[in-house]
Amino acid sequence: MRRKIIVAILVLFALGVAASAVGYNFLYGDRVRLGDNERLLIIVPENSYEEVFAMITDSLDIENPGILDWVAKKKSYPSLIKPGRYIFSGEMSYIAVIDRLRSGDQQPVKVIFNNIRTLNDLAGKVGEQIEADSAEIIDFIGDSSNYAKDGFSRETVIALFIPNTYEMYWNTSAEGFYKRMLQEYNKFWNEERRNKAAAKGLDPIDVSILASIIDDEVVKADEKPRIAGVYLNRLERGMLLQACPTIKFALNDFTITRVLNKHLVVESPYNTYKYKGLPPGPIGCPTIEGIEAVLNAEEHDYIFFAAKPDFSGYHNFSKTLGEHNRYADEYQRELDKRRIFD
Repeated sequence: MRRKIIVAILVLFALGVAASAVGYNFLYGDRVRLGDNERLLIIVPENSYEEVFAMITDSLDIENPGILDWVAKKKSYPSLIKPGRYIFSGEMSYIAVIDRLRSGDQQPVKVIFNNIRTLNDLAGKVGEQIEADSAEIIDFIGDSSNYAKDGFSRETVIALFIPNTYEMYWNTSAEGFYKRMLQEYNKFWNEERRNKAAAKGLDPIDVSILASIIDDEVVKADEKPRIAGVYLNRLERGMLLQACPTIKFALNDFTITRVLNKHLVVESPYNTYKYKGLPPGPIGCPTIEGIEAVLNAEEHDYIFFAAKPDFSGYHNFSKTLGEHNRYADEYQRELDKRRIFD
């Protein structure tokens, strides 16, 4: 009898171990097998648990939805849903899937923007890459009270957004995007760069304004520091900046290929042919290349430049108005020859 009892206990123990192993494997084993195929799951704040659950089962090809639902509810996931952009691949258990979603363990997105002329352009590009749409972004940026405390105005806030690639979570709000860009701006404008700007009598916003003009004016990157030197010479001498890109900005017409006298009469604080000094704000998002060109501007005596008539993208530089007029006439004749009139 004792032997039978011992055998029975051993059998029950073995069955218990086997059952535990099966149960453990059922819950913690690889129930989702995606291999190298990435599956994207985007959850927005408005999604209910039922909607999220349907997305999970559809996106991840769940074979046993009932078990997944049981796991989710045991972990209180229906009341702990976190919006975001989640990417799944490889092999995972149901518990691992719910744990990732429950903890908000998202895959960051790369937010890229460049060639930005206006805040609307910025909002449009960024709004395609994060949860906050273009309207939410422009509404936030359009209210200067959101950033006045940080030293920006409606005219200068575009200087904050330095074109680059940034990693952030998809469910970033308009305010969250601004705060992240402020953090990046302050990181970029370190003590070394601020000291270089101060040595030229400029602050970071001044540098950004001038950089935005140079970015639009200059095709060849290696010429940017020299053009920066010309503009700095004009500012130092109290001359008009006379930057054609500011006229295009004032007219809100960037298709103009030839700035004419009729364009120069536009009444705008951005008309640098009428008003001395820098315009009220950047005429676009200044690039890092443009900013560095200003901070490391060439020191020379040039105060004029004119595009070369070979249309190479390079310029002829002059120290006198007479020399400049000769270069300018050569370029104007070539424009006429090519029938470029506006």
